[in-house]
Amino acid sequence: MRIHVSFIDRVGITQEVLALLGGRNLNLDAVEMVPPNVYIDAPTLSAAVLEELRDALFKVQGVQAVTVVDILPGQRRRLQLDALLAAMADPVLAVDGAGRVLLANPALLALSGDEPEGQSLAQLFDDAALQQALLDQGFRLPMREVTLKGQALLLDAMPIAEAAPQGGRHLAGGLLTLYRPNRIGERLAALHHDHAEGFDALLGESTPIRTLKARAQRVATLDAPLLIGGETGTGKELVARACHALSMRRNAPFLALNCAALPENLAESELFGYAPGAFTGAQRGGKPGLLELANQGTVFLDEIGEMSPYLQAKLLRFLSDGSFRRVGGDREVKVNVRILSATHRDLEKMVEDGTFREDLFYRLNVLNLEVPPLRERGQDILLLARHFMIQACAQIQRKPCRLAPGTYPALLGNRWPGNVRQLQNVIFRAAAICESNVVDIDDLDIAGTSVARGQDGEVASLEQAVGDFERELLQRLYASYPSTRQLAGRLQTSHTAIAQRLRKYGIPGKA
Repeated sequence: MRIHVSFIDRVGITQEVLALLGGRNLNLDAVEMVPPNVYIDAPTLSAAVLEELRDALFKVQGVQAVTVVDILPGQRRRLQLDALLAAMADPVLAVDGAGRVLLANPALLALSGDEPEGQSLAQLFDDAALQQALLDQGFRLPMREVTLKGQALLLDAMPIAEAAPQGGRHLAGGLLTLYRPNRIGERLAALHHDHAEGFDALLGESTPIRTLKARAQRVATLDAPLLIGGETGTGKELVARACHALSMRRNAPFLALNCAALPENLAESELFGYAPGAFTGAQRGGKPGLLELANQGTVFLDEIGEMSPYLQAKLLRFLSDGSFRRVGGDREVKVNVRILSATHRDLEKMVEDGTFREDLFYRLNVLNLEVPPLRERGQDILLLARHFMIQACAQIQRKPCRLAPGTYPALLGNRWPGNVRQLQNVIFRAAAICESNVVDIDDLDIAGTSVARGQDGEVASLEQAVGDFERELLQRLYASYPSTRQLAGRLQTSHTAIAQRLRKYGIPGKA
């Protein structure tokens, strides 16, 4: 039975209470003193003895209440702590100021295989330098790689301080958390998760984009390498992320590497990681690469056509058996990762020219998608422009603005060599510089919007410029929309207006 005795705090009262218990030869499993309260766990205390004890306790000056409780406060805190530690998926251990293990959670026990309590960190990790570094730095170390029972883990340390008798606080020890590399990968992926989920990120209702979505949804669920082609700025990474979100790996990390953004040696260490002491300036203890961080997930290799021949060979070997060696390492690392890659280059032509490995091309091109350029997406241009305008206004914290209808022909008629990325930049600049809440044609920085110019490069007249622009736009679009109704729908105007303009400019095939 467990009881709670509350009293008025005075010198000696707790000893008097405990003396009454001791005089009855009760076995005490636990006594917790939290003045003006004492909590007692006495398993042999019966109801009859409790009644007699209660009478005796009330005769002690200052005792106010005697009640039965289901659990002592300290026991409750211990159960809560055990439940909290058990719920933590990552191995955790608490150590004292000398580096000895005080407490470990079940995940750590499962990993180590035995009870580490009482061991030093040097014994647990077989690394005296690690323990000394933690003690020297007061348990404030950058995350570093350690090895426990042959498994590479990332260690994160946090100091624990407690109140000192003379005032202030002093270091009491540290809390150490161990992460498998892919757990860090999940956090990295979450940090970059600032986009719509899955295919909702691919805005558009045009035929080319609907065709892409339909095919992408089929290949997304197939656990095989995928090669995504398309011009620069078309949104190949969005397609890759959407495919990952629909795959069986969607709950694991998605990490990306731009092969054109880094020199060969940095790209290699980013992708494959490096071993301890691999090169001058390397992080002590080594560092896992994206392949380890994304284990069970997806790695996206953008601009794969820019990858060096050496890295092509190393990637080919990984695709063959799922294993690799870190830079400067001799240990084989095996992970389960799906590779998605993208390029704006013609890899088949590069294979013919000998600048891209044929065997790697076929390994990467098991499944493939082609992202259409913006100029082929019709009304999606206006849909995207409006979407980017809302985004831009929110980002620069200005009142919402809209595109004037007069901007539509220029937006629809532009070739957009930089595709969706270029459109987004144009809209952002327009939102930033436009003083009105209506963005007009003069606010759009679109190269080549003026098409009617004289021999000296100057515009002959406004009427001629507008007419030449209309003629060029209708001639170019009529091949894809060969009827007045289709063309009117494409340009969001009446078919009568389109028919009149086709006749005016003598475009073949007019209604």
